[in-house]
Amino acid sequence: MHPTARKFADRVRDSHGFEATIEEFPEGTKTADDAAAAVGCDVAQIVKSIVMRVGDETVVVLTSGANRVDEASLGSEFDAEQGSVRSANPDEVKAATGWSIGGVPPTCHATDCPVLADPTFESFDRIWAAAGTPEAVFQLTPDDLRALSAPRFVDVFE
Repeated sequence: MHPTARKFADRVRDSHGFEATIEEFPEGTKTADDAAAAVGCDVAQIVKSIVMRVGDETVVVLTSGANRVDEASLGSEFDAEQGSVRSANPDEVKAATGWSIGGVPPTCHATDCPVLADPTFESFDRIWAAAGTPEAVFQLTPDDLRALSAPRFVDVFE
């Protein structure tokens, strides 16, 4: 197992008592379509960890692979000024989450940034999320997601 995926598995076990079964795909799972094809699920079951800046705050938005973040709706959730919502750059992603773009898991972040989640996940028994690298994913349930990430389920998606 890649050392970064092992680090995630250790952190989620130590901090939440969750035993993540990590699967690695050398061809990569960088996009939701790639991840869905690799694990054999619907693209909507893929958890995309989208790191956004809303004003001066970093927010992790757990988006279904079938959806996109609506920046105006996200800004409204935080009473942010119009135009103050943008994607975080790679350095901001790493600083806020401790992980690099493409491998950001839905939990075990370096800071206590707010986490929002797509209500779409609640319609599935199983979902898949990044496990520290662009090649590693793990399976969880919507209840696991709630316990691990304590997200606010809101509809800020296109």
